[in-house]
Amino acid sequence: MQDTENITVNTIGEHASKLLSELESKSESVGILTVKTANQWTLDASQRPNPRDLYHGLWYEGEVLMIFADTNVGKSIKAVQIGVHVAENGLIVLYIDFELSDKQFENRYANNYANHYRFPENFYRAEINPEQADFQARGFRTIEDYLTASIRNAIVQTGATVVIIDNLTYLRTETEKAKDALPLMKNLKILQRELGLSILCLAHTPKRNQANPITVNDMAGSKMLMNFCDSAFAIGQSAQDKSLRYIKQVKCRAGEIRYDAENVALYNIVKPDNYLHFEFFGYSTERQHLKQLTEKDKQEINENVLEMHSAGRSLRKIGESLNISHTTACRIIKKRNHL
Repeated sequence: MQDTENITVNTIGEHASKLLSELESKSESVGILTVKTANQWTLDASQRPNPRDLYHGLWYEGEVLMIFADTNVGKSIKAVQIGVHVAENGLIVLYIDFELSDKQFENRYANNYANHYRFPENFYRAEINPEQADFQARGFRTIEDYLTASIRNAIVQTGATVVIIDNLTYLRTETEKAKDALPLMKNLKILQRELGLSILCLAHTPKRNQANPITVNDMAGSKMLMNFCDSAFAIGQSAQDKSLRYIKQVKCRAGEIRYDAENVALYNIVKPDNYLHFEFFGYSTERQHLKQLTEKDKQEINENVLEMHSAGRSLRKIGESLNISHTTACRIIKKRNHL
């Protein structure tokens, strides 16, 4: 065992010495790393064009953007609208639709299946072909690998530089688990860098308490997915007016957050003719659109927390079950114990 350890240590030492000699020779490539002075990095970057604002400060060129919301709030509607906006500004867009059938998609953008909306010619849509779904017959280990390769080929074929994936749960069935979210996002980041893409991904939120502000923790698989995306925003439904939607930014690396809890953007979903889309309504604070808990609601939550705590449930499990934070559960229990 000792001999094996010495061999391993010696081998690592030899490799480290080789990398050090590369650095001393002023080579920028040091193994897997590229090493330059900070001044050289900024100078080199300044020679390339600045990223374009693709959509009103919510998404910049070259970024991976996440949009998350509850079911039936309008994620797909907004994603198509963003894609159309980007296509109208000259970029080739590939919208990969794992949600709707072609007839369902048609009906959203037509007037009773007639008088169809005219999309830009550089806006492409793709969906799964079930006749080609046998991944093992085509030499792939998993359906996810086959799907990733198919997405890459579709990007190359169309010449798309902007890709919208609706939604992540089709690519990985359990995005809330880190072991499943991590390979997915790694694959997307590889495609992004290899092909120079801007990528928009849609994700679901688990059931959430509408009395609480939206946070990054409301997105399924939030920790891993947030680490790999550059920007993210949520679409919330107003608890005061179910017809209203609001957009709240939770992450933005390229600039400042414009739409925070004090300045959410409000929308109605409209279809005046044959184009279903979000229509801007104005600005508001998020708290104006959160559910207001009655005294009866609060009493019911308190009773449920105490009952679950007596049954031996952990604070985190209590919080997940009741859609409250574990700190709120802890505060309720402490208050009860002090009575």
